[in-house]
Amino acid sequence: MRRRAPFAASLQAAVLSHWWRPAPSLPARLLQPLAALYGAMLKARRQRSQPALPTPVPVVVVGNLVVGGAGKTPIVIALVQALLQAGWHPGVVSRGFGRKGSGVVEVRPDSLPHAAGDEPLLVRRRTGVPVWVGRERLQAARALCAQHPEVDVLVSDDGLQHHALGRVAEWVVFDERGAGNGLLLPAGPLREPLPARLPSSTRVLYNASQPSTRLPGTPVARRIGSVLPLAAWWQGSEHQAITLAQLQGRRVLALAGTANPEKFFAQLEAAGLQITRFPQPDHAAYDTLPWLPGTAEVVTTEKDAVKLQPQAAGDTRVWVARLDLDLPADLVRDLIMLLRRAATETTP
Repeated sequence: MRRRAPFAASLQAAVLSHWWRPAPSLPARLLQPLAALYGAMLKARRQRSQPALPTPVPVVVVGNLVVGGAGKTPIVIALVQALLQAGWHPGVVSRGFGRKGSGVVEVRPDSLPHAAGDEPLLVRRRTGVPVWVGRERLQAARALCAQHPEVDVLVSDDGLQHHALGRVAEWVVFDERGAGNGLLLPAGPLREPLPARLPSSTRVLYNASQPSTRLPGTPVARRIGSVLPLAAWWQGSEHQAITLAQLQGRRVLALAGTANPEKFFAQLEAAGLQITRFPQPDHAAYDTLPWLPGTAEVVTTEKDAVKLQPQAAGDTRVWVARLDLDLPADLVRDLIMLLRRAATETTP
């Protein structure tokens, strides 16, 4: 059973194939004049930028130097859970990429993906903490804290380049692809050049077995935990959870609308599943079901699940694979020390 990827996914794959090569390809070299112009614009914007404005509580930014996902949302979820376990009361702010509108709104468990964004909705459902979205992250931070005065720390899902938002610490995330060909947009995947050295409050995390850039950092281990039927996932029901191994022996359609769907597919195959790859564009909306009628079983990511309603799946059995991540204890401990220091400095 072979399916043809949509044109948008094929086009995205073609562009990424040039970005993520270890050395620049000829098409990438041809785009370098535009990359130089982009770099000049970045430099001019930094020179014009105003100092970061204060936030009601300390902020930790988790973001990328590259375009597209490198696995930062699972790190945001893991960080929020670690802060909860340490006795903090975190909230999350995000732009809400892919949503309609740019104003500041609160994300609720029953929010629609087109209003909240798929990743903020996933964070809200997985952590239960307050989540607000807005193009202006500072406004979102202030609105969240005004509505939820118990919040004593904010995690910004993305926002490294949003310099108006003050921050106590930054976590920069890469996956095994690193910085790709090392070029700025549009010739490569970099939003800004790799820094020559890191500020003391910045940490680099690698969603990989080892560092994939010249920046010193900490590898973190991601794994697929339990697998849930779509309806049970939406209900937050755990009693129907199974392991990936229980899906072995039958062919399933693997659906992934992420920046790096191949990583998901590889994890499924490593667990012994027989899959048919079905990549979709990152943040695909799924206004209609992406698979053909008569498809027996689908396994997909949580990021995709927030855009799939159980009643719309028909006779297809949809499994949601939950991605879990363990943060190194020393990384969390160092961050909490920074947060305590910042909280002490801002206490009247």
